[in-house]
Amino acid sequence: MQRRTFLRGTAAGAALAAAPVGGLLTATATAAPATVGSLDELRAAIDRARPGDRIVVADGTYTVPTGRPLAVRNKRGTAHAPITVTAQTRGGVVLDGEQSFVFEASRHITLSGFSFRQSSTLDIPPDCAHIRLTRNDFQLADIEGLHWLMVRADDSKVDHNHFHGKSTLGIYLGIEGAGESGMAQRVHVYRNYFSDHTFTGSNGGEPIRLGVSPRALSSAHAVVEYNLFERCNGDPEAISVKSSDNTIRCNTIRDSFGGIVLRHGNRTRVEANHLVAGTEGVRIYGNDHVVVNNYLAGLSGRALVIGSGSERDHVPGETPEARRGNDAADRVLIAYNTLVNNQGTLSGESQRPHEPRDVTVADNLLVADTGQLVAMANTVRFTWSGNLLWGAAADGNIPAGGGTRTDPKLVAGPDGILRPAADSPAIDAGTLRWPPVTHDIDGQPRGRFRDVGADEYSRRPSRRRPLTPADVGPQAV
Repeated sequence: MQRRTFLRGTAAGAALAAAPVGGLLTATATAAPATVGSLDELRAAIDRARPGDRIVVADGTYTVPTGRPLAVRNKRGTAHAPITVTAQTRGGVVLDGEQSFVFEASRHITLSGFSFRQSSTLDIPPDCAHIRLTRNDFQLADIEGLHWLMVRADDSKVDHNHFHGKSTLGIYLGIEGAGESGMAQRVHVYRNYFSDHTFTGSNGGEPIRLGVSPRALSSAHAVVEYNLFERCNGDPEAISVKSSDNTIRCNTIRDSFGGIVLRHGNRTRVEANHLVAGTEGVRIYGNDHVVVNNYLAGLSGRALVIGSGSERDHVPGETPEARRGNDAADRVLIAYNTLVNNQGTLSGESQRPHEPRDVTVADNLLVADTGQLVAMANTVRFTWSGNLLWGAAADGNIPAGGGTRTDPKLVAGPDGILRPAADSPAIDAGTLRWPPVTHDIDGQPRGRFRDVGADEYSRRPSRRRPLTPADVGPQAV
């Protein structure tokens, strides 16, 4: 086994620290780092690590003894010189046993390329910050109730990982914070592949849970984007938002039971997501959300639900019982979405006493051949305008003047997505001028006169499309 070396305090060392596993360096290093080939050597290397160091672990299977995890304590990298611990090749280092890495009071640490197979939660605690988990494979022990990854540290990143193969109660990724009500700030979750959660219960198997009910009123400012979900059947909520001020955009949920649910919290933006050939769509509770540019097609459940509440609003100091209840959807903008060929298109709820209020439903494209296009329960001060309705499904109870029945002339592209043809009446038919919606679901400019639905007609190639496994996970570019 070779002795490990480090590059410290140089531009070459910083470039090496930032390089992906197996990737090319952008600067010429004076010496390539050697590998460590045992857990003891890895522990010693971590203990001595300084900003810019890169520790490479030789491929192999390592069983971490109970009570002797790989401790990352009081390690302080910097933004330009993180401390990186990486597998020799992506997925080539398997870590099993009860624990792998444990973190304490550390910043700017990157873990890359590992296959995590441990039997306890990998926890990123709130006394850390700027922790990055990238290009790892997560298939922890399939234990009832085990959550696989919990992130509680500010400014953390979870990117290009694969989470897969759970059949029991428990979530893949949870984001929380300090204490009982805090949320980690500015966590970025992107380019991950979540697949094959087969738990058959009705609750508790979310791929992503962004908060929890006691944290509902806490702002997180998290961004969840460009993630792919396939065969995620452990919960009706593939992305479960239970905090405030988040962005959920450009994700693809395909062939999954779960959808995007704003379960608790306020002021979240849901934009440019594809939900196709699954069951649940988008369900909305809470206040001041923006839901725009989403494409929902071929869902066997409810595509878009504007929720009622057991509470009018969640407020500070309310009882835990009240906080667990649903907050009625108020002051929500729902615009420029395409809902096509779903079992349930746009609907409300009547099982709770507080109806949604002051919601704007405008410039959406609603197409179906069964049921009703709009099936709302009680509402107060809703604004309906510019929606286009088509198909054999009945209009339902959309107010007069809230929509027009006309053939939108949709055509399928090479990616299977239905978009307006050149002569579609959806083109330039939008009625809203003020919303902050500058681009469509494909990343193309909206312009001054906006089209109805998620797509703005253009002869130019799309900048975005539904994600495939090649776009996400450890091996993606």
